[in-house]
Amino acid sequence: MINSDQIKPEMPVVCSKDGQFAVVDHMVDENTIKLNKDKTGQHHYIPLSWVTSTEGGKVKVNRPGDEAMEDWSTTPPMA
Repeated sequence: MINSDQIKPEMPVVCSKDGQFAVVDHMVDENTIKLNKDKTGQHHYIPLSWVTSTEGGKVKVNRPGDEAMEDWSTTPPMA
């Protein structure tokens, strides 16, 4: 399991095919990653459970980029 302390601001977020699709803004809580704004000015959120590794200074997720972008959230999780 990935420790949330391993996720740092400005780390690239790459899909299961190693393509970068986002950049980390910061951890919202121990289970949620907030991503930098996209081209339209929108932040997105992904769960830490998607992360498979942080090797090489990248946050790698367990799905292709197009699937990740379909599944990410535009609102933070409820506390």
